[in-house]
Amino acid sequence: MERILGKYYFEDGAVMEYTIAGSGPPVLMMHGGHSNSLEDFGYDAILAAGYSVLTPSRPGYGETSVCIGDTLSSAVEAYRKLLDFLDIAKVDVLAMSAGGPSGILFASLFPERVRSLTLQSAVTKPWMSSTDREYAAARLLFHPLIEKGTWRMITAMARFSPSLVFRLMASSFSTLPYSAIGAVVTRNHLEQFHDMLKRQRSQAGFLLDIEQTQAVMTEELKNISCPMLILHSRHDNSVPPAHAFHAKKLAPHAELQVLDHWGHLLWIGPESENVNRMIISFLRTGGRGHD
Repeated sequence: MERILGKYYFEDGAVMEYTIAGSGPPVLMMHGGHSNSLEDFGYDAILAAGYSVLTPSRPGYGETSVCIGDTLSSAVEAYRKLLDFLDIAKVDVLAMSAGGPSGILFASLFPERVRSLTLQSAVTKPWMSSTDREYAAARLLFHPLIEKGTWRMITAMARFSPSLVFRLMASSFSTLPYSAIGAVVTRNHLEQFHDMLKRQRSQAGFLLDIEQTQAVMTEELKNISCPMLILHSRHDNSVPPAHAFHAKKLAPHAELQVLDHWGHLLWIGPESENVNRMIISFLRTGGRGHD
């Protein structure tokens, strides 16, 4: 995939890294946790349909300054300034996983800049409580001083056996037993999973995510007026499907698709092509039809 890598410098010296792929109507991608502007899940289908994809590294990820994300509001204001800098009037927003709150708040605060909002496996309400075992483990394993070693260890194991690492991590993504997951995941899917691991880094971004995803998004979701699509697996164990139902309850005009996909990673597995078709159809009939 060819893309342009750029940086936008703010007056206070902070910087936002971003990439642009394609040349059609722009989709603003809010990537998930442990990712950055080089994210590529689902991009091929969007680009093939004639859209471009703008992906800023969210605060603390890639080379984007952590201070931009002092608050979620300051982060989404920075995305607005990036659009102004790039002379982009309006976007379709697609928010993945821990990028959900950023997409929701952006659509709520800047309705004049948003044609549509798609939430994929997205966080929409408080996530990872400080009393959860996963919260404590995440703060340790993905601390900025430790996370590089964590990902080096995981990717080294995956080079040796991606299937073993996938099996070890599968329960964090899915509520299904591994026998059910393994029955639908192919060698090609494991290669996609390995490629994902190779680009994963938490840097300072993931700790920022788990703090800011404690936000209650009630009013923000109620305020969203653009067409909205919610895609979520009923078997998601990373971001439980309650997040999708929460968003639908507060934004009743949204289209909710609860999928039989094996888990959180909607971009990997036999259902991924169906997910791509739903997104492209929505962009064409939902987003485009409401300018």
